[in-house]
Amino acid sequence: MKAKYLLTAVLSAALLSSCSDFLDVQKEGDPTTTLYFTNDDQAIDAVDALYAPIHQEGLFGREMFWEQGGACDIVWGRTRNFNTLATFQYTGEESPLKGTYERLMNVVSRSNWVVDQLLKKESSKALTNVEKRSLGEAYFMRAFSHFYVAYRYGTDKQGVPFTRYEDYPGGYDNSIPKQQASVVDNYKLIIEDLDNAIKYLPKFEEYDIDNRGRAHKAAAVAYKAKVYAYWATWDKTQWENVIKMVNSLESDYGRDLAPEFADVFSSDFANFWTKEYLFGIAGNGGDTPGGSEFPGVILENKGWGIYNGWGQIKPSYDIFEEMLKDGAGNARITRSVLEYGQEFQFFGETRKFFSTSDVESGFMINKYMDPFKYEDATKAYVSSNGNWPTVRVNLPLVRFADMLLLRAEAYLATGHADKAATDINRIRTRAHLTPLTGNATWTDLYHERRCELAFEFTDHLYDLKRWYHSGDAEIKDLASKELNAHPRARHYADRSDWNSTFTVGDYEDYKNKSTYQDYMIAFPYPSTEITKSGGALKQNEGYTK
Repeated sequence: MKAKYLLTAVLSAALLSSCSDFLDVQKEGDPTTTLYFTNDDQAIDAVDALYAPIHQEGLFGREMFWEQGGACDIVWGRTRNFNTLATFQYTGEESPLKGTYERLMNVVSRSNWVVDQLLKKESSKALTNVEKRSLGEAYFMRAFSHFYVAYRYGTDKQGVPFTRYEDYPGGYDNSIPKQQASVVDNYKLIIEDLDNAIKYLPKFEEYDIDNRGRAHKAAAVAYKAKVYAYWATWDKTQWENVIKMVNSLESDYGRDLAPEFADVFSSDFANFWTKEYLFGIAGNGGDTPGGSEFPGVILENKGWGIYNGWGQIKPSYDIFEEMLKDGAGNARITRSVLEYGQEFQFFGETRKFFSTSDVESGFMINKYMDPFKYEDATKAYVSSNGNWPTVRVNLPLVRFADMLLLRAEAYLATGHADKAATDINRIRTRAHLTPLTGNATWTDLYHERRCELAFEFTDHLYDLKRWYHSGDAEIKDLASKELNAHPRARHYADRSDWNSTFTVGDYEDYKNKSTYQDYMIAFPYPSTEITKSGGALKQNEGYTK
């Protein structure tokens, strides 16, 4: 099957031999703006093109993760030419920042067009059920992409550029999108889009097996919770809305934790769509690969001579040390991190971990390794193309554990530390860890959010940035210590010997880290974007020369 965007959500066992309709291209060619949305297939094609970029290397396949080098949970593993992302000497010209900004804004623009066209059609005739769903998906994807630009570039002093095509009575005039006065204005617009998405989208359970992976009502509610949590950085009253959204996910949509922590990262289709799932990137291997490349990106460089891992983005000693506070060998740490001498399955062989490649960390991310355990992994579970190393795993972008921890944070911020402990303990109990006794503290929240969501696209760095901005001294101090620390690694006497002795010391790259300052909560805009705007886009505070 010809496809510009190959399969990125594997949805049933039948897909091992054929493509799903989800993210196939329109067979008759590229979409035009003159004769489009005349049938359901065209609506599906237009919307599938909105999902495709977020699955690619340029966003949630890898590039969105480089900025996490500014925190202390990961090290890059291999040298890069944009060390300023890890040292807080941001310029805006770093290739990951420039690329992700452009790609996300392109998704906003494409979503704008779909929303506008389907609203115009709806004004003259009733939409089909597929077209209604497509309109909901377009609202969701516009909000989704807008959100990932807004919180990373916006502040209370100025927001990010955004416009809605449907607000132009005569049609969008191709004018430069207005930079909102504050990121709060962006958040209000994102919430409006998510509310519209909820109006048109089906519930997750209403999708057939071949369409799971699309946006659904609960996914939109989950992103509303995240928007309100980030909005609370500037307006503490928004914590009450976080609580309402997470309550709704439980009472209205039946969301809950998966039975086991490992289920979330399983290669078994039966675990792809647990109650914990909210929104993510479902992938596959074999000869019909698709999804996020991230599991192959983080695999040992050249995969011990067996598979083309890329050897990038590895755990630091710091995150391992934090996880050890719950006890050595606990279920969460062993499923999250591989350390020297730890047994794991790799292409049907029991191995003990060691790493000889690139800049030494002493660890490897283990969360997404389940598909690599099979002897014939490249027949179905791991991409047969090592240059596109996707695997059969449902990589989460937002899951219910994230929601529970946001609600726990909201409870702490509103004086209900007992309720925060209850939410945190649901997660700890699921991971077979000792529950908290008594009320939760900010230190408990910091630990649990850092360990439970490690190596996921939940943006630990932004957690630290917003906590640094917090008025609470306890969480600000924790954030400040991590933001201003250089990550550490284990340095082994013999890197090829899993039983070798080691010392703990600085990670041996990008050591010239600047002291974190509050203006660094937002990235600087790429200079090309300011130039293209004709000066309408104003650079963020702290980055003007």
